[in-house]
Amino acid sequence: MEESQENGCTPISARMTEPVFIQPETETCKEPYFLSSLDHAVIDMMKTVYIYKLDGKKSGEEARDLIKQALAKVLVHYYPLAGRLRRSSSGNLFVECNNSIKGVPFVEAVADSEIEKLGDITVPDTVMLENLVYDVPGVEIILEMPLMTAQVTRFKCGGLVFGMAINHCMVDGISAMQFVNSWAETARGITLTMPPVLDRSILMPKKPSVDKNDSEKLTVVDISDVSKIETLYQEQKMIYKSFKFDQNKLAGLKKKAMENGELTYCSSFTVLAAFLWRARSQALKMKPQRQTKLVFTVDIRSKLKTNPLPKGFFGNGVLVVQCLCTAEELVQKPLSFAVKMVQNAIQMVNEDYIKGFIESFDVNARPPSLTSTLVITSWTRIAFNAADFGWGEPTQFGSTRIPKEVGLFIPEGKDKNGIVLVLGLPVSAMNTFQELITSI
Repeated sequence: MEESQENGCTPISARMTEPVFIQPETETCKEPYFLSSLDHAVIDMMKTVYIYKLDGKKSGEEARDLIKQALAKVLVHYYPLAGRLRRSSSGNLFVECNNSIKGVPFVEAVADSEIEKLGDITVPDTVMLENLVYDVPGVEIILEMPLMTAQVTRFKCGGLVFGMAINHCMVDGISAMQFVNSWAETARGITLTMPPVLDRSILMPKKPSVDKNDSEKLTVVDISDVSKIETLYQEQKMIYKSFKFDQNKLAGLKKKAMENGELTYCSSFTVLAAFLWRARSQALKMKPQRQTKLVFTVDIRSKLKTNPLPKGFFGNGVLVVQCLCTAEELVQKPLSFAVKMVQNAIQMVNEDYIKGFIESFDVNARPPSLTSTLVITSWTRIAFNAADFGWGEPTQFGSTRIPKEVGLFIPEGKDKNGIVLVLGLPVSAMNTFQELITSI
């Protein structure tokens, strides 16, 4: 049912070349590329790895060259990724795309081990995986980093790992996979099945401000740490585990949520999100009257009816929402209470809400504290297995790190009908959480 990881492994030892900067193969637009309000919500690098077994279909050198050549070609369609992030005098982010920009750093590495050493990366070991995604040495300020980096690491057995870092301000999960799949299609020599639509003006503010009261309703709130949870994280060792929820387990959770008649329906996401929020709060022993917060994103692509996002929209098409209550309410009330809060947060995101968020977003605002907060990231609808560069689908795909506030949902099973939950907790809290899981 579970896999665990305590991040105790050693890094993968690899000999790395100096980066080569890849630019679009042909001339592209040199004008500044402006980002939307939604793009400003998270400015951080997402790091992912794709594991392949070449099985004699290509040599490691051939695969490396193919990925590298295809990057120059696909960047013609996704040229802003070769630019650099800048901030205007008003605080708005934009991408500089002129001739002085170097391009995307591409690195080749050769590992001293066989690819089997990676094991199952569902629960990522950041220490072990850190050498598989290129970081520019000595650069810690986000505005000085490239918007993306690429690394191909060849292993002794003929296996290969493709590692990518990409700034969240450029993409959400769906757009990131759209880009990778376009890259893979380019490597295979086929026409892009979904050419990107780079225009983000539909998500730009149309007026300078909204009513202050309306703006406050859209703001993710801060919570003070009265339960000393941060102290618990500092004093105890963190352990990460994965828990599989197949169709039967999810059906059991749904039955439990609907048994009091308050709900007539709940999805796998809403019931698992509610259960995780509840169980994690219990495991961390939050004080009854302290507030606890659940944060997740809602895809707005299907929410905009009057002026919908075009097919192939490239950018951030998700909006952050929150659920907030006391720990006592969350734990003492039935599971349906938490499920209903999640459902209401999703249903709240209509065209008016989206417009209000876009108009009211303050690009200079301080990011909210994540104290007593669970952030759910769901990859259950992301088709990572389509990233076929010409030698088959990846055998594994995953993130190199999961922040302590995050619970990650990834698809489980051949038909992807189940969900694997991955999260980290201090040792004592994880022991309690496991007991709550086994009681389902």
